[in-house]
Amino acid sequence: MPANSHVAVRIDLARVRRNAEDIAKQTAVPIIAVVKADAYGLGATRVAATLADLVQAFYVFDLREAVEYRLFDLTGKRTIALLGESDDPQDYVRHHVQPAVWTAERAALLRAARPVLSVDTGQQRFACGPQDVSAVMRAGDIGEAFTHASTLDQVRQFTQTMSEHGPAAREGKLFLHAAGSSLLADPAARLDAVRPGLALYRGAVRVGARLVEERESTGPAGYSGFVSPHHGVILVGYSHGLRTGPCIINGRRSRILEVGMQTSFVEAAAGDRVGDEVVLLGDALSEADVAAEWKTSPQEVLTRICGAGIRAYAD
Repeated sequence: MPANSHVAVRIDLARVRRNAEDIAKQTAVPIIAVVKADAYGLGATRVAATLADLVQAFYVFDLREAVEYRLFDLTGKRTIALLGESDDPQDYVRHHVQPAVWTAERAALLRAARPVLSVDTGQQRFACGPQDVSAVMRAGDIGEAFTHASTLDQVRQFTQTMSEHGPAAREGKLFLHAAGSSLLADPAARLDAVRPGLALYRGAVRVGARLVEERESTGPAGYSGFVSPHHGVILVGYSHGLRTGPCIINGRRSRILEVGMQTSFVEAAAGDRVGDEVVLLGDALSEADVAAEWKTSPQEVLTRICGAGIRAYAD
């Protein structure tokens, strides 16, 4: 579905940059910026250009994303791709992308592309177990390894595995990273680099839609029969990724009462008028606030709600 012109998505690139600067100051190690899924919906090309001088590399889900976002052309920085359909190492080399590998066969096949080892510490997907680490490293002549860790115990498991199965790690020749946004505060998780995603984008997005109707309720309303003294309507619905939950109207915390396909009912007050903005994210409404009511992650909130309308940027 085309972007909804009735929803304004404002991306504060200066805030993204400040977030990266804060992470660099906090961790004192290189940053590998996660820009998969179009930088969580913020726009990977704009985000990458904003962060180019602050990060060592970028991380994406697959080779196609790196090519589509033109990451090396824009920034001159390498990219790590978790997946890739191509078995030709030159497809990666051409775009300065290093493929993640977790089998000896694929490591050998993509050796010329300088593959990066992905080690399993609990997710049990797209990664090899401890018993295969040495073989994969030899096959790919690997000098870098990572894991998707969500706990410090998983980081310890990763470093222990690499120490036991990777001689280069013991000699300090292997570049290791494990910490995403949730582990940035723990020095023991930082290793040789950190891989933040959400932490780069917190507070950088403001999304709003205008009331197109406002009225005093005369009883149960909508398909669900909700009850509210006043209600309004905005032109955004579940086809745009919206769910019931919190919003802000005229500085007042309010609620999205019912979500239809392309419109939603919101809880209004006597002073609200047609044309007033309904803030769906931003101001005093954080990604975590919305995620708690949607019963999902802040990452999902960002990717859904950034795709709800037309993006505009502030540098």
